[in-house]
Amino acid sequence: MSKNPVLTLAGHDLAALLCSRVCHDIISPVGAINNGLELLDEGGADEDAMDLIRSSALNASVRLKFARLAFGASGSIGASIDTGEAEQAIKDFVETDGKTVINWHGSRAIVPKNKVKLLMNLFLIAFSAIPRGGEIDIFLEDLETAPHFRLVSRGKMIRVPPKFLELHAGQSDDAIDAHAVQPYYTILLAEEAGLELGCVINTDDVVFTAKSA
Repeated sequence: MSKNPVLTLAGHDLAALLCSRVCHDIISPVGAINNGLELLDEGGADEDAMDLIRSSALNASVRLKFARLAFGASGSIGASIDTGEAEQAIKDFVETDGKTVINWHGSRAIVPKNKVKLLMNLFLIAFSAIPRGGEIDIFLEDLETAPHFRLVSRGKMIRVPPKFLELHAGQSDDAIDAHAVQPYYTILLAEEAGLELGCVINTDDVVFTAKSA
């Protein structure tokens, strides 16, 4: 029985909503690739079209690699993941955005996959908290014993996603949709990993934590 009363999605519903989320993330760059190819077919500015195709293909590739680690099985049951993979995926993700800087603190280690998936999903929450860009400090602590994480977001406009706060408090009455499934999944992963999520909103930053209760 879940401690959080909002964690009620059946497995097939969760899978379907996560698929919708991934499709939403890659439809834009894939569509841009198609636009670039249409420009080439029409005999438009070849170099501009190729630049659009290159940048969009990179964006799609980065987002798919990120999704594979954040949402995918990433190996068999009980598998572990190198935190170096997570670091590279997160840094590549923000590089396509161009507005956010990642400061990574913590040694590289092999960590249970559910905790790495939690880290990557918690990053998405921290990233969405600074929609105009800024900095995110990511601290990985006690990786060899009891891994836990702390993410500090700083930016021009700090806005913690309301849906995350509602779901975290177990107070959401709305149905989970493709927009809400990512914070839902973050909270579910934390429960499965045996970690407690925290969120502290300060004047100049917001701090997200995942650690043992």
